[in-house]
Amino acid sequence: MSHTASVVGASGFTGGELLRLLTGHPEFEVAQATSREYANKTVGSVHPNLRELDVRFSEPTDLESVDVLFAATPHGVSMEHIDAFREAADTVVDLSADFRLDSEAEYDEWYDGHSRPELLEESVYALPERNRDELSDTSLIAAGGCNATATILGLAPLFDGRILDGSEQLVVDVKVGSSEGGAGNSKASSHAERSGVVRPYAPTGHRHEAEIQAEFGCETAFSAHAVDMTRGAAATCHVFPNEPVTTGDLWGAFRETYDDEPFVRLVAGGTGVYRYPEPKAVAGTNYAEVGFELDPSNERIVVFSAIDNMMKGSAGQAVHAANISCGFDETAGLDFQGLHPVGAP
Repeated sequence: MSHTASVVGASGFTGGELLRLLTGHPEFEVAQATSREYANKTVGSVHPNLRELDVRFSEPTDLESVDVLFAATPHGVSMEHIDAFREAADTVVDLSADFRLDSEAEYDEWYDGHSRPELLEESVYALPERNRDELSDTSLIAAGGCNATATILGLAPLFDGRILDGSEQLVVDVKVGSSEGGAGNSKASSHAERSGVVRPYAPTGHRHEAEIQAEFGCETAFSAHAVDMTRGAAATCHVFPNEPVTTGDLWGAFRETYDDEPFVRLVAGGTGVYRYPEPKAVAGTNYAEVGFELDPSNERIVVFSAIDNMMKGSAGQAVHAANISCGFDETAGLDFQGLHPVGAP
């Protein structure tokens, strides 16, 4: 018997990705898609790839009872409406930043406070590669930020393998596509301004730093650039370990962490054109690519990771987590392998 699902905020880019995944999912049936702006219009009028989906947007104030509610809303919305969401659904998967951090103090530091801090200890960070066991027994799931997801997946084997202990210098540079800014219009995201750029937009103080710090218990020097692609987030992490490391140590650590993970591919200096993780290679998929290069001359490890920011960094991660929470095959609905060749992702 299918589980019913609704998507709140379904007219945005991530909402459209959720609808695409749920429509092709063997265990879910889309019961409702909400949008204040497009209420009563067909889903296909906003998401042209979903023209065959016989669903119209409805008002978010009139939620249907479903098994799982996915909230693809801006930051601040879910915390204000969480009681209504939880009344409507057995499980809530929030794709905003509202329940990603563990404490009210962190929201005071990185955001603008939190109106429902008592729920923060209850929510589970969605990234299955790090929290699979916790996801199987929760009703409030918080999907991670795309920049944080790319960074965490890249660095995790170094911490798991005790190559790093958190006292080292970590420098992270992430380059992200325009879809990270959402479907809203702004001068900075217009085609004329975005085309051709490699623009630093958060040299310091990016909010996703908080998620990285929470995962590893250490500070990270993090910067982000907006680049001329639609989909994708690529993280380059410069790591300076305290003790000597060999290439064999790195291969061992990365394989130990990811050999059994269905959505992580290890790409580290092989043959062909795409020798390291590349957003184009994972566009439209729930896969992450991770890799590394050792630089003995200055005792540096360079770690690379690449994801589709709207999939592994948002909607795909959310569905993956929901699969685990609901007891489904965790890969259900997420088996698209991508395309090659493909244009700018």
